[in-house]
Amino acid sequence: MYLAALQRRREGVKITNTFSHNTSEKNEGVYGKDGEDVAVTDGYHPVTGWNIDADKADAQRALRVAGWMSAFYLITTDILGPTSCPWAFSQLGYVPGILLYFFMGIAAAYTGWQIWYMYLALDSHEYPVRTYSDLAGVIFGKTAEHVVNVLQSLQLLFNVAVIILGNGQGLSQIANASVCFSVLVLVWALAGMFVGQIRSLQNFGWLANSAIWMNLVVIFITMGVVAHSAPNYLAAGLQNGQTGTAIVTGAFIDTTFNQKIVGIMQIVYSYGGAMMFVNFMAEMRRPFDFIKGMAMAQIVIFVCYVMYGIFVYSYQGQYTINPANQGISNYGFQTATNVLSLVSALIAAGLYGNVGLKIVYQTIILDLLNGPKMASVTGRITWTFLVLGYWAFAFVIASAIPQFSNISSLVAAVCILQFTYTFPPLLMLGYEVQRDAISTEEYIDEQTGQPGQVQDTWSSWSRWKRGLTKRWYVKLFNFLFFLAALATACLGMYTSGEAIQEGFQSSGAGTSFTCQSPVA
Repeated sequence: MYLAALQRRREGVKITNTFSHNTSEKNEGVYGKDGEDVAVTDGYHPVTGWNIDADKADAQRALRVAGWMSAFYLITTDILGPTSCPWAFSQLGYVPGILLYFFMGIAAAYTGWQIWYMYLALDSHEYPVRTYSDLAGVIFGKTAEHVVNVLQSLQLLFNVAVIILGNGQGLSQIANASVCFSVLVLVWALAGMFVGQIRSLQNFGWLANSAIWMNLVVIFITMGVVAHSAPNYLAAGLQNGQTGTAIVTGAFIDTTFNQKIVGIMQIVYSYGGAMMFVNFMAEMRRPFDFIKGMAMAQIVIFVCYVMYGIFVYSYQGQYTINPANQGISNYGFQTATNVLSLVSALIAAGLYGNVGLKIVYQTIILDLLNGPKMASVTGRITWTFLVLGYWAFAFVIASAIPQFSNISSLVAAVCILQFTYTFPPLLMLGYEVQRDAISTEEYIDEQTGQPGQVQDTWSSWSRWKRGLTKRWYVKLFNFLFFLAALATACLGMYTSGEAIQEGFQSSGAGTSFTCQSPVA
């Protein structure tokens, strides 16, 4: 924490003392005596005595080039995905839909603030925090770091499975369901195996940017077409079991409890993105400014979600399907949006797969098995087989459960909800307890650069008393927030599983590894 405070000072940030809740007068200036700036030269801290290679320090500073507008752009790119919003409104109605998007957005903003706060308090050149798992490892140790890595890999794997399932549906619509559906899903898995051989994506950044504009074009075309054409009744019958032609909307929708929870999980899925916040801050010149980019991004995302969701739902009602563009009945526009979605989704799947595989490689091949470096010949061969296995597994998931809404809800409950809502308050609780438990004697003496002698240990009640009682109401709130998020996740997992079972039992639904398309 002391080095992180020095790091923030080097970045020109005038923040309050990291230890402000339990420091004495003599320690009022973390950055120097009486709040004066501490002169820090390349490679050497005159106060702490820590040495860091000057070239390494320069290299780390050079990597931090992004500003807060870049953070806004990255967050919007990572989170914005409103194609499921109309379907969520069709399961909940106008009032619950708007309220839940608002309050889930507020909660996501709060946990995003927590991640930002902890990053500023813990990241430094000497002890860099580059990923979400690094943050968990600093606070709770290696076990927590491994758990986060595994869950992050699982989320990226399921994200890829959802993408190739959606692409299979889109290609099936283009082909008028004349080709076996599982074969179409396999086509995208094979394409992913080819794209996944690229280990570095730094030269393909423009592809990711172009995917945003493709998605926006899909959104605008969808809104324009649904306002002047009938819903895709056949697709709604296959996906939602809807019959008839009369469009019905409502402030509240009388659906089953499971359907409502699955709809809520779509909202959770829509706000998924906190997993990458630490990565974004690690690339910024002034991570302190991340909060501005995040606030703007959350506002833009909320407005897009609500406006798009209400608009499409108002015209298609209970016949809204997920993703929304596949509910277009006009074949020409349906094909146009599907083609754009196929391209943008393949780019996204390639990026997710690349990041996910690198986490798997680092965690399993390097850390656990002490395997070869990725740059070596053996590492290249290992990477190739990992790519084949990764995409093959994603194909199995997508083809075994051809239910787009239900499988995306399961991903939201198992993974996304944890990174966005469950983990941040738990990490904040752990951080604040440890921070507030620090005794006055443990602070670094600015005169000598040495830490004070520890007077008590974690086994002593005095340490726990300091950690738990200081601002106890904040810690209690975060603990209750954590429990509420965990309960919601468990409920989402259960109802998603139930919905998947019900989906297989409904008439006309696709079965595992089937040739029957779930859309038309």
